[in-house]
Amino acid sequence: MNYHPKELNQDVDLVTQGLKIFGDMWTLSIVRALSDATKRFNELQRGLGNISPTTLAERLKRLEGYDLITQEKQTVDQLSVIYSLTDKGKKMLPVLEAIELFSKKFL
Repeated sequence: MNYHPKELNQDVDLVTQGLKIFGDMWTLSIVRALSDATKRFNELQRGLGNISPTTLAERLKRLEGYDLITQEKQTVDQLSVIYSLTDKGKKMLPVLEAIELFSKKFL
């Protein structure tokens, strides 16, 4: 594909913007963890392994700010918060699948 310099700069800018959201160590892992079901904070923390509660809370808040996840407060026998992907967040799943395929093939 032939790019003009201006088009290339726009593409790089879009990639840079995306990486500001998804380029840290935990964000894509959180999206992946929520891909199959809603989860509580403690379920996410256990499933992700070494993530600190502070880091997890910060990443969840950031993802919620970008409207990629939602939280729902539920009261059964005690108050709990359930996290799930929004429709916008689910649009990230093909990107994660592409990363997984690349990793399997080349890493």
